[in-house]
Amino acid sequence: MKIRQIHHVAYRCKDAKQTVQWYQKYLNMDFQLAFAEDHVPSTKAPDPYMHIFLDAGNGNVLAFFELPNAPAMGRDTNTPDWVQHIAFEVESLDVLDQVKARLQADGIAVVGPTDHTLFKSIYFFDPNGHRLELAVDTSTPELNAKAAAVKWEMLEEWSTTKRAPKHAAWMHAGELQA
Repeated sequence: MKIRQIHHVAYRCKDAKQTVQWYQKYLNMDFQLAFAEDHVPSTKAPDPYMHIFLDAGNGNVLAFFELPNAPAMGRDTNTPDWVQHIAFEVESLDVLDQVKARLQADGIAVVGPTDHTLFKSIYFFDPNGHRLELAVDTSTPELNAKAAAVKWEMLEEWSTTKRAPKHAAWMHAGELQA
């Protein structure tokens, strides 16, 4: 078996309508579909929900569940905020700058752009507390090949030492010196 693509990725939201409007306004995502049930189809549990689907481009779908009877949304407090995030690719640095300006104009804090050598990105939070990343590919075939050439060595070293291997330290070397 070979996976064709991700059908959808689902997260929880605080308010389905607010979430749709926010993703339309800031990320230009089209609202594709909504459905609601009083019982969960897979478990048959009596738990009403609203399930919304947004077009994330190229057949990718971002979905959310609003669960009015569940306890308030939380997060894994043992995992730093920067770890769990959804990353979307945009077409240019100009678009990245435009989105950053629009977010900041509305009081939304933005980190970046951060230069990852293979891509540049910005980070911010949606109204549900999910961290989002917008990234622009800035790589070259040579840089991609250089990074790919050491992936297995890095993984093996990490697996045995749990220390950051230095095989690809060149990717952020300029930032560490700055």
